[in-house]
Amino acid sequence: MNSATNIVWHDTSVSQQDRHQLNNQTSAVLWFTGLSGSGKSTIANAVEKKLFELGKHTYLLDGDNVRHGLNQDLGFSDTDRVENIRRIGEVAKLFVDAGTLTLSAFISPFRQDRDSIRANIEHGQFIEVFVDTPLAVCESRDPKGLYKKARAGAIADFTGITSEYEAPLHPEIQLQTDQFSVEQCADQVVTYLENHGYLKGPSLAL
Repeated sequence: MNSATNIVWHDTSVSQQDRHQLNNQTSAVLWFTGLSGSGKSTIANAVEKKLFELGKHTYLLDGDNVRHGLNQDLGFSDTDRVENIRRIGEVAKLFVDAGTLTLSAFISPFRQDRDSIRANIEHGQFIEVFVDTPLAVCESRDPKGLYKKARAGAIADFTGITSEYEAPLHPEIQLQTDQFSVEQCADQVVTYLENHGYLKGPSLAL
């Protein structure tokens, strides 16, 4: 909740639609959610590369990267996780207003937090991408050794082990990384964007 007073939102002369027209695309946030080790960042990176090669304006917000700066003051308690995602939601909203196809790769374990971000962004500009990888597969990958530490009790509040992950109920895109390659999953995302008009300017967007 905003406790500041005497503040007013200032509309700018250049609109989001103007930016869409200039960039020949319709902006949105692709919100990649899933367990640690599910492949969120890897797939989001592959999607951004494909979009960049198509000449699209993109930016990737990665969970670890953001915690190096904007959210370095936050831990991993449930309260801090909620604030972490709230901040990222506000940043993503600004990028979407700037006309950018924004990719966000965060565990974001709580359904209510993801739904709040969706509600705070214009209809059709929040695309939930569920990187649906079974816990056993994520744990077998364990690229950072985090599951091993969590099982040993060295990490508290670890999603999937000692903290709950609430899977999306109706994601726009569902990627099954235990069945398809990174390339195939990235292609699935780009195809969705093509089929729904995001890779065209506003006069042609669906």
